[in-house]
Amino acid sequence: MDMLARIQQALDQELTCALSPSAPPRLMAAMRHAVFPGGARIRPQLCLAVAQACGDDAPELTDAAAVAIELLHCASLVHDDMPCFDDADLRRGLPTVHKLHGEPLALLSGDGLIVMAFQAMARVGARHPARLSGLLGTLCSAAGAPDGIVAGQAWECEPRASLSRYQRAKTGALFVASTCAGAQPAGADPSAWRQLGECLGEAYQVADDIRDVMLGSDELGKPSGQDVQHHRPSAADDLGLAGALGYFQRRMQEAVDAVPDCEHRDAMRALVLQESARLIPPDTRQRIASTRPQAPGSRATPLRGTVA
Repeated sequence: MDMLARIQQALDQELTCALSPSAPPRLMAAMRHAVFPGGARIRPQLCLAVAQACGDDAPELTDAAAVAIELLHCASLVHDDMPCFDDADLRRGLPTVHKLHGEPLALLSGDGLIVMAFQAMARVGARHPARLSGLLGTLCSAAGAPDGIVAGQAWECEPRASLSRYQRAKTGALFVASTCAGAQPAGADPSAWRQLGECLGEAYQVADDIRDVMLGSDELGKPSGQDVQHHRPSAADDLGLAGALGYFQRRMQEAVDAVPDCEHRDAMRALVLQESARLIPPDTRQRIASTRPQAPGSRATPLRGTVA
């Protein structure tokens, strides 16, 4: 079974486990809509890839960690799309959860997915108590405050925001968790994989900033131009498109170089390069190269935050 099929099956099993005659049907439908159909599933695939590179001797714990990471990510998207934040109509080319099921169920479905992430860990973690504690710490750090995705979303509510701090929390935290939580189920040292997650997380956010400017809503599967509309810190604004692209390419190369010596090292590096091409395809890079250079910070709409 390839990694994408493995994570899809594990996610489906987890959501199916939650079905019960006592469960509110509309809540369960909203939670499933938030998870399926998914995007690239790069975070859980990264978790599985690291686990395989480390031996993957407890695959049920690896699957639970990968599921938890994707459920936390999906929950963050549900909340991010709500009217109190982006008020987005589309996600992955489909109506957002609050558009299809209403705001109350969107809020509750996001909350439910966060709890489900830790239920997935609890269900199998008792069989691996020596490894469970570290895994839970990794996931909690990535999800909450002061430096997880909750904190990253909260920076959008502050009058001033550092671009680097915002990106590390909003996007980078879950990528770091993906690499570290891949090593931990296999009993490996997560610190050896942290730099890979940091590089990928920062590169991914820079790519998202570029795509928000360069691509339309039909290409993104979600509304474009959100950074300007909501006055969010953005690498595309801070560095200009060409500067942001150069920074993205450097961070992706650093990610390739950060893959430690391990089994399947070449395959891990190939996965990183494949993701680089997916995030910013060659034609988009060519469009940036042929576009009149944009001066950093030249947008008409000022940023809410001080970009650092």
